[in-house]
Amino acid sequence: MTARDRYEVWAPRARRLRLSVGDDIVEMRRGDDDWWTPADPVADTCSEVDYGYLIDDSDTPRPDPRSRRQPAGVHQRSRTFDPSAHVWHDQAWTGRQLAGAVVYELHVGTFTPEGTFDAALGKLDHLRSLGADLVELMPVNAFSGTHNWGYDGVLWHAVHEPYGGPAGYQRFVDGCHQAGLGVIQDVVYNHLGPEGSYLPEFGPYLKAGRNTWGELVNLDGAGSAEVRRYILDNVRMWLEDYHADGLRLDAVHALADESEVHLLEEIAVEVADLSAHLGRPLSLIAESDLNDVKLVTPREAGGYGLDAQWSDDFHHAVHVALTHETGGYYADFEPLSALAKVVERGFFHDGTWSSFRGRSHGMPIDTAAVPTWRLVVCSQNHDQVGNRAVGDRMTAHLDDDQLACAALLTLAGPFTPMLFQGEEWATARPFQFFTSHEDPDVAAGTAGGRIEEFARLGWDPAVVPDPQDPATFERCKLDWSELDEPRHARMLAVYRQLVTLRRELPELTDPSFAHVRCTVEDSGLFTMRRGDVVVLVNFGSEPARVEVGAGLDLRFETESGVKLDGTTVSLPAHAGALLAPVA
Repeated sequence: MTARDRYEVWAPRARRLRLSVGDDIVEMRRGDDDWWTPADPVADTCSEVDYGYLIDDSDTPRPDPRSRRQPAGVHQRSRTFDPSAHVWHDQAWTGRQLAGAVVYELHVGTFTPEGTFDAALGKLDHLRSLGADLVELMPVNAFSGTHNWGYDGVLWHAVHEPYGGPAGYQRFVDGCHQAGLGVIQDVVYNHLGPEGSYLPEFGPYLKAGRNTWGELVNLDGAGSAEVRRYILDNVRMWLEDYHADGLRLDAVHALADESEVHLLEEIAVEVADLSAHLGRPLSLIAESDLNDVKLVTPREAGGYGLDAQWSDDFHHAVHVALTHETGGYYADFEPLSALAKVVERGFFHDGTWSSFRGRSHGMPIDTAAVPTWRLVVCSQNHDQVGNRAVGDRMTAHLDDDQLACAALLTLAGPFTPMLFQGEEWATARPFQFFTSHEDPDVAAGTAGGRIEEFARLGWDPAVVPDPQDPATFERCKLDWSELDEPRHARMLAVYRQLVTLRRELPELTDPSFAHVRCTVEDSGLFTMRRGDVVVLVNFGSEPARVEVGAGLDLRFETESGVKLDGTTVSLPAHAGALLAPVA
């Protein structure tokens, strides 16, 4: 990369632009396409150098919109980074398809006490022994402060420095591949964070209108071609320069795009081409609140061509069945039949009335055409835990058998299962909302808004954690010493056994909706048949007896009280079991 290429920047809103590089100031020249280049030669150096841009008559340099490193934070100058300098050791890695996989979601800052990529590498043996296939990292792009969930990123090409920066990220992906694990990177293209967002000073990265988190990204207005290219180049960066195996696209329902070809389809086309070139599968997973199967419908059939999407309906149905919590969006999932519908048809809200939204919601899935693995499901994730008032996990409310039932439904169900860090050993640590904004106004607004929001819902403000309090962040870090305690070790054994069964029983990775049948009884008994495999969960408070037919072995039970007597299974309250044909 030449110095001229390195320092080019798109800045249609600038009247004048100067490059601050090292100790020098260099005037820049505007091209007809509003890309600026240094007007004079810039001293080329093999070492890294700090640089930024002085817009108009400002004496305060702004970071590069395409910055790869922000060692002093998002308010300071960028630092050059050569991604080709890393010597990769993953030549034997051929990728991992999403179908049949187990996904493990983690937050780098809380996964280990150190909160770094290198420290996370030290836990890969744990993930391998669990049976995970793909590690999904919550966003790691540059944000204000030292710790954050990552969805407040403002420089999408830069890797958060306290985690280890871009070089640390490359080491992590390289290590995962050598351990047989793929990496899915969570990315945010629907908004910029509230602090350190200097992109609008360069060009029309945003447009009029707002979504839940801020101003809309300009995907279809004047100048949007370069904004879209900015996003597409970011997509390629993760997959090419950092060898990631796929992307999780945050809140795609917040992408306001009226273009002839939607951004999501454009991403899918580019990634499919790149996958063919690299010779390994690359997955695109959308987080969507739409229940719209168009996202995962192939482009040849009129869809966007993404590989999969998160399905919150499964989470809601499982959560309500186990906890009996029916407030807010949980209300419609109160009948146990809701769980049966989700398992058999993918979405619960498929054009049905949503009492939470006050309108009809979703559309049906053509279960003859859509494979089950295109829906990624969980019983816990960062959103469903962290967006609760106190960030409490299911562990705080359910006994071990109920937690094992949640694992059974998730890992033996027809969809792509995703586990959330620490879930596999029933960690007692919460996952709360935490930030470290440097701007006092942003910090106060974030903390005050969070507490006021839950106070309106009836929570005592004194118990709602202050997201700006460093203690909130610290208490969310996993305590790996818990694994030495009998209860947590038992729960980990449950997860390992269930993941092993997914490997052994082809019925558990069968992608056909046609081979899934569910029944529910008023007593709270839930039966799911996947071909010849039978999964039973007694959500009721009384024991149950179930006639399952001949030729089955009891392969998994949540507690010792589960018994198979001939063709009848006895299930205590809150117990579950899995039966498979005799080998």
